[in-house]
Amino acid sequence: MSQLDKLNPAQYEAVTAPFGPTLVLAGPGSGKTRVLTQRIAYLVRDLDVRPYHILAVTFTNKAAKEMRTRVEDILGEDLGGSLWIGTFHSICGRILRREAEYLPVNNNFVIMDADDQLTLVKRILKELNIDDKIYRPQSVHNEISNAKNNLLFPKDMPRGDYKAEIIARVYGKYQDALEQSNAVDFDDMLLYTYQLLHDRPEIRERYGKRFEQILVDEFQDTNAAQYQLLRKLASVHKGLFAVGDEDQSIYRWRGADYRNILQFEKDYPDCKKILLEQNYRSTQNILNAARAVIDTNKNRTPKALFSDRGDGDKIRYYEAEDDRMEARFVVDTISTMLANRTAAGRDFAVLYRANGQSRLLEDAFLNRGLQYRIVGAQRFYGRREIKDMIAFLRVAFNPDDEISLTRIINVPTRGIGDKTLQNLRMAAYESQRSVGRVLMDLGKNGPESPYWPDLGRGALAIADFGALIVRWNESLKSDPSIVALLDRIIADTRYQPFIMEDKDDIDRWDNVEELRRMAFEYEDRGLSEFLQNLALVADQDTIVENSDLPTLMTLHAVKGLEFNNVFIIGLDDGTLPHFRSVDDPEEMAEERRLFYVGITRARNQLTLVRSERRMSFGNIETTIPSRFLSAIPENLIQVIENPGAGSFAAPFSGRGKATRWESKPAWAAKIGAGSSSGRGASEKPLFSASVSFFGRGGASVPAKKNGAVDRKFAVGDAVTHPLWGKGTVRSSQIEDGDEVVAVEFANAGQKKLIVSLSRLKKA
Repeated sequence: MSQLDKLNPAQYEAVTAPFGPTLVLAGPGSGKTRVLTQRIAYLVRDLDVRPYHILAVTFTNKAAKEMRTRVEDILGEDLGGSLWIGTFHSICGRILRREAEYLPVNNNFVIMDADDQLTLVKRILKELNIDDKIYRPQSVHNEISNAKNNLLFPKDMPRGDYKAEIIARVYGKYQDALEQSNAVDFDDMLLYTYQLLHDRPEIRERYGKRFEQILVDEFQDTNAAQYQLLRKLASVHKGLFAVGDEDQSIYRWRGADYRNILQFEKDYPDCKKILLEQNYRSTQNILNAARAVIDTNKNRTPKALFSDRGDGDKIRYYEAEDDRMEARFVVDTISTMLANRTAAGRDFAVLYRANGQSRLLEDAFLNRGLQYRIVGAQRFYGRREIKDMIAFLRVAFNPDDEISLTRIINVPTRGIGDKTLQNLRMAAYESQRSVGRVLMDLGKNGPESPYWPDLGRGALAIADFGALIVRWNESLKSDPSIVALLDRIIADTRYQPFIMEDKDDIDRWDNVEELRRMAFEYEDRGLSEFLQNLALVADQDTIVENSDLPTLMTLHAVKGLEFNNVFIIGLDDGTLPHFRSVDDPEEMAEERRLFYVGITRARNQLTLVRSERRMSFGNIETTIPSRFLSAIPENLIQVIENPGAGSFAAPFSGRGKATRWESKPAWAAKIGAGSSSGRGASEKPLFSASVSFFGRGGASVPAKKNGAVDRKFAVGDAVTHPLWGKGTVRSSQIEDGDEVVAVEFANAGQKKLIVSLSRLKKA
């Protein structure tokens, strides 16, 4: 059986589509990666297109690596550098370094990361005496980024009012500073590449002729600059194969425009349009819920998502008393399934709208003694010691990089004060040289340097550091080893004892060693590519695949991933959808797409969670259920009541108080209180203690005497467990209203168990 025989009819039609513009609208879990990789293999194997003439564009390094691996596996050969597969930025980086003679920077330019860009904007606002309380640095930078994504240079900026004038002035200064540092930001990589292809017909024709076939993943997430870039690159052969889904466009805030899909059909009226609707990930109930949510949006192609996996479980819905109970319910549920061995840690993802929502979840995990991993919080590449090391490498590679230079000029402390640094910058300005070149002159010539008198008492310290830069720069020319350079920098600066001064932060040096290990992987590719990849790494690129821990992440970060069990929390109006979207139909449509993406990450089980009250800026606020919930049909929902802290949740029996909110979905109006505290005094518990919604038996809530938990076990008790066998209780304590025991098992070692969740019995 050939690889093509394994495709479904729609996939086969896409893979074997004739040359020319093709638009593949791929629903979630419909095998778009398979289509892209099989398409490349089909072009090479069946249509004799040389890999040299193919360009494949992805949105993460992880996706690019996976695509290359799959293609080479199908073809049974190593394609090396002949096949270009990479992100927009990495592809543009390759082009810009090749064509640097036409740019305002040379080919050893460095890429400023997000922190560097913001630091530069802050500096410019200060230099221009602009109040950063009125013109927030992040907002100003966003305006500059938006301008670049719309292909506008400083000279093109509108100046219709005072604010526009301020933005244009800062943009001009910002761009000048980048050029002086021989640096670009992320947006420049797209803007400069577009400018090259637009202004230089010979360059456009050269790349246009080379790339006969251009394949683009996640096309719905392209911005204006990226789409125009693709059109320029495809200007000769028109071989543009775009795969995307307007329903999964969730990055409008950074310029992505799902309307590029509509524009594609206008620009290429003869394009072939193919829908991938068969889902290989989720059960039909999950897909039906997702469709019910997204069908409300306009300007989209409807897709009849279907699965061969059967209906599966219903979507579970839980309404907590407050946001702490919301987090606790999620963690208790995960803890139960882990204890019962019905799931592994890697099976779970907890999704939320904003990073700040993770705090209560983390507290709940810690209280339960469960490990977890969190994506998108403190990234490895954002840690102080890693940014220091990268800054040292960047200065050695490109001494004109003033942002990096400013970061490490006094790391470790060298006695270089603000006054000395100011004098150094003034000397550089007056001589029309970069600060790095002035430093290197001082390092080479010492007191004989013409800049020495300008620096006063700080000249010696400055010259010593300049000598280090000279040494690193020259050693890099004679020995291109990244690891050797890194070792030399660490030794010259005595960075190891400096970073290990804090005995409570011993992991910092481990992080430096991890960076050194990564450098080994780039020894054959060089420092330039190493620095570029470090600058362009995305959160998803850092996810450890073999981690067996529950994952906490935002709905934006989960794009492209899938899990057996997914929780989406914070389903309140103002949280999801976010309050900023209420008055903007386009923003509201994007929030709905974000919820849709979260739903479709689930393979087997989906649990939707909200809380009746939520802490906001120190105040407890009553919340309103998310308006998105009302779109989900009642027959797809299983409402859950949590009878008490630490106990199993059970299916709702059908009784409960009436809703107080008009926006509450009809099925949610049947819900009782989020916890037992909301029931009337005479009302019986609406659950069966022996049945959980996992379909397995569970323990009852611990009995109480006079408000205290009645302990079932004492230290020294002999106990048995159906999984771990016989054991002895070593400790017993009450945590958050639950009895928690540590048991030493003869065959399994010590385990910490929540009595109400475990199947522990006295021997």
